[in-house]
Amino acid sequence: MASRCLRGLGAWAGTSLPSWGCSRASHAGSAAAPQREYDAVVIGAGHNGLVAAAYLQKGGLKTAVLERRHIVGGAAVTEEIIPGFHFSRASYLLSLLRPQIYEELELKRHGLQVLPRDPYSFTPLLEDGQGGRPPRSLLLGNNMAETQKQIAQFSAKDAQAFPKYEAFMSRLVSAIDPLLDTCPVDVAVLSQGSLFQRLKALQGLRTLIHAGFILGKDLPQYYEVLTAPISKILDFWFESEPLKATLATDAVIGAMASPHTPGSGYVLLHHVMGQIEGWQGAWGYVTGGMGALSQALARAATELGAEIFTEKKVAQILQSSDGKVRGVCLKDGTEVKSRLVLSNASPQLTFLELTPQDFLPAEFVQRISQFDTRSPVTKINVAVDRLPNFLAAPNSSDGRPSPHHQSSIHLNCEDIQTVHQAFEDACQGRPSCRPMIELCIPSALDPTLAPQGCHVVSLFTQYTPYTLAGGKQWDQQESDDYADQVFDCIEAYAPGFKASVIGRDVLTPPDLERIFGLPGGNIFHGAMSLDQLYFARPVPSYSGYRSPVQGLYLCGSGAHPGGGVMGAPGRNAARTALEDFKNV
Repeated sequence: MASRCLRGLGAWAGTSLPSWGCSRASHAGSAAAPQREYDAVVIGAGHNGLVAAAYLQKGGLKTAVLERRHIVGGAAVTEEIIPGFHFSRASYLLSLLRPQIYEELELKRHGLQVLPRDPYSFTPLLEDGQGGRPPRSLLLGNNMAETQKQIAQFSAKDAQAFPKYEAFMSRLVSAIDPLLDTCPVDVAVLSQGSLFQRLKALQGLRTLIHAGFILGKDLPQYYEVLTAPISKILDFWFESEPLKATLATDAVIGAMASPHTPGSGYVLLHHVMGQIEGWQGAWGYVTGGMGALSQALARAATELGAEIFTEKKVAQILQSSDGKVRGVCLKDGTEVKSRLVLSNASPQLTFLELTPQDFLPAEFVQRISQFDTRSPVTKINVAVDRLPNFLAAPNSSDGRPSPHHQSSIHLNCEDIQTVHQAFEDACQGRPSCRPMIELCIPSALDPTLAPQGCHVVSLFTQYTPYTLAGGKQWDQQESDDYADQVFDCIEAYAPGFKASVIGRDVLTPPDLERIFGLPGGNIFHGAMSLDQLYFARPVPSYSGYRSPVQGLYLCGSGAHPGGGVMGAPGRNAARTALEDFKNV
């Protein structure tokens, strides 16, 4: 194994590398240290923070971004964890990025290239092949006729129902999509605000009414999708377990929830709302890894005039005696003054650690402290010296990627009950025995990520509790044991996988929290459950990006409309802050 790795790295050493998004803030064109004063300061250079900075600067406000890590991007970063292998270390796929941001910030001109995937989903089964044939598998793609043929292996009825299901979900997406780009309706203003404020709130209400108009007489059915367990919805449409389990993965991905959990339908909807260059529902890899997206956002922001600084950890948000924001204080004691502060950090970090409590209402603090951030995710990044060879779809003799290698490969997803049992394991404080695994191989479409002949493999796995049974914390042994369990599962589907491994990077929920600032390891900054969405994200009465502290705004995934690499919280928060700034 070592000799194969060294040969690959030797070949790689003589090639020209693209920009990986791993560099320090030199790309920002800013000075070595922040100025003493800005109009606005953004805490955190995650993708939402970069989006917010670009829009603030575009709106005429002198803006600085302060990032605690040595690279920008938050969870959307590319890092060379193993020499020669460049991983999208946390976030690994792109779809949800709002098209307005893509166009308005000219991200394509700033270097963003997205590689769409077709087919997009592959679910191999653990079974004995019949008549010398390999085990069955389910391959879903954009060719509906071919997808129906795949589904018909398991159910002719489901094959006929699938286009109708897709159309049904697409209609719901078209109704809800506009809500992502507007502030939640401020109900208090409707009854207590000035005439101008009431009229403005009514504009937001119009978006809700429009959504209801699109759904029309089928509104009760769509209400059921948002509130019911996804298992109930899928049982209505389909009978074959591999199809139901495959679709259910999008309803529980990143969530401490089972397919049988009420409200899991919305999480699925959240994941099908994206698009790539007008291709509705498509997901793709970013050329150069997810860090290339963050680099494009950083270039857009700095070209507009924003300044970005890395290794500048904010220790406290500063307030004046009357409770208004007056800037931030860095860990080294440096004060950076500003009239606006937008925090891309989680709600808990922003309001419970960085903000002095003097001007925060007690009920607000209590609600923030109770914000559900439970996470089931352990991300494992793996360097391999050959493609996984699945029993259900053997590799070609030339070793080149097959169509299914570009997909999200779902393992331990033969049926809904297997996914539910994995959830039950975690509820008992133990990592799942048969974890739900989403395996992606971005180097199948972007060979620049790994040495020639080698590949990077992303394993998004669940369920793993943040704290183990008996209050035990994760240690190196626990982490290694779980990773070994995951590899054993993959080995059952693709014999030889373990022998192909060159190195791995295991990120348990506490690791995701420590490295990327994800509270509880939650990729969304907080559960995307119905009690923590729209009017109630992060808490009721403060869902419009403003906080109890005048001039302090939340612009990260803990704000409406939630998590995923979409940029909507950053854009919406910046527009709200700009409006307030100009009306003072």
